[in-house]
Amino acid sequence: MSETAATPPSSSAQPSPSAPAPRGLGFFTRLLDEAAPGERFRLAAEQIRTAERFGFDSAWVAQHHFSASEGGLPAPLVFLAHVAAQTSAIRLGTGIVTLPLEDPVRVAEDASVLDLLSGGRLELGVGSGGTASSFPAFGKRSEDRGTIFADHLAVLRDAFAGLPLGAGRATTVGSSTNSADAAALASAFAAARENRLYPAAPQLGGRLWQATFSVAGGSRAAAAGDGLMLSRTQPRPPGSPRASLDDIQRPIVDAYYEALPAGATPRIMASRTLFVADNRAEALRIAEPNLRRAAAGFRAGGQHIEGDSLEELIAGLDTHIGTVDDVIESLAADRSLDRVSDVVFQVHSVDPPHELVLRSIELIATQVAPALGIGTRVADPSVSSSDSRSTESLARTGAHA
Repeated sequence: MSETAATPPSSSAQPSPSAPAPRGLGFFTRLLDEAAPGERFRLAAEQIRTAERFGFDSAWVAQHHFSASEGGLPAPLVFLAHVAAQTSAIRLGTGIVTLPLEDPVRVAEDASVLDLLSGGRLELGVGSGGTASSFPAFGKRSEDRGTIFADHLAVLRDAFAGLPLGAGRATTVGSSTNSADAAALASAFAAARENRLYPAAPQLGGRLWQATFSVAGGSRAAAAGDGLMLSRTQPRPPGSPRASLDDIQRPIVDAYYEALPAGATPRIMASRTLFVADNRAEALRIAEPNLRRAAAGFRAGGQHIEGDSLEELIAGLDTHIGTVDDVIESLAADRSLDRVSDVVFQVHSVDPPHELVLRSIELIATQVAPALGIGTRVADPSVSSSDSRSTESLARTGAHA
């Protein structure tokens, strides 16, 4: 496919603290369906195709290593290339690439190729990673993740900017000062000056996003002109076990706006757990065992989750669940969403059956998002009422499987 001019991302909206512009609607998956790896990939691709048909602006996938229960995808750019061939309009994002565990030049090369193959639809989210146990397998220490992340991000920026790659590393060639070593050093440095990203991808420098839990991270992302990625849930501050996600993330959003360079377009993506169903009682029945499992996992990792009733777990895991009316009411109370450019929904940690994920995607696009003023695309006109009735019937069948 020849390179085409990239259409502006949904995140090109320019929200402000007082007057937000229309927000993009996104779908996010960690590929956690109860299935073998190949089937997980197939189901996730179908979910993204369904999201595109119903008018979602973007789809995002996470990267995880080694643990099938934490996330089903170690190679997000490979998977998105597969999805790109099956879609035409929906933007495709990584949420995130764990940059300390990657060679940043290879990330830049793969991202460049994927952006061309997709017709300019890639959004590249990066972060320092959250699973400490994965680092030794890559010859890294989790304690060094911040420093490595900053170094790798700098290389990634240089690559997208078309700057020479590796010139700084060439200075390590040889340790003595004899003429042979000096000649080798000069030759290596000269060669490195010619190492520039191919295919060139200057456009991707403006489509970088940083994930963070912290106010300082929000400031760093803004100062660099990057997008800010907010998590679907995050640890409560000490002494505030019942703080809302809005309470926790509002200072991060404030810091981002304060540090954003003059004239820069704000890009803030807020991820939220959302499962919409035709029947609240059935939705809660499906959700309860998975929410309890998720809470146990968070607690085992040292995170405090307040309470043990289902309603307390829903609140503690920042989950929006129920009928269309239920979730519109709960999402409307999340005031941070008024100040973001993209609202991205995922079903984790509810993790319902695949058919119900498809039904939730449909209800979000056709009823929930319009009621909240989210979404900039329109559904594929080929999506008919008969399609919706068929999806609903299949979903209800799946709910009782």
